[in-house]
Amino acid sequence: MSETTEQIREFILREFLPGEAPENLTDTTELITSGIVDSLATLRLVSFLEDSLGVVVEAHEMGPENLNTIELIDRFVAAKKA
Repeated sequence: MSETTEQIREFILREFLPGEAPENLTDTTELITSGIVDSLATLRLVSFLEDSLGVVVEAHEMGPENLNTIELIDRFVAAKKA
């Protein structure tokens, strides 16, 4: 597991799933389509990605195709940094 993946997981657990057992949040847990992350939470997630991981997220990139799972978010961040 990459450092970026772990940072994303820790943020989601802390901000959106307080008290949840970490093992219940997998790399493929659906965040947006399952309702864990709503529109306001998506903005908080994007702010975290920009501030903590140094990527710029455009408005058209804020959908589930990039942000629905930790795995997708990690790939998205890696592509932005490349």
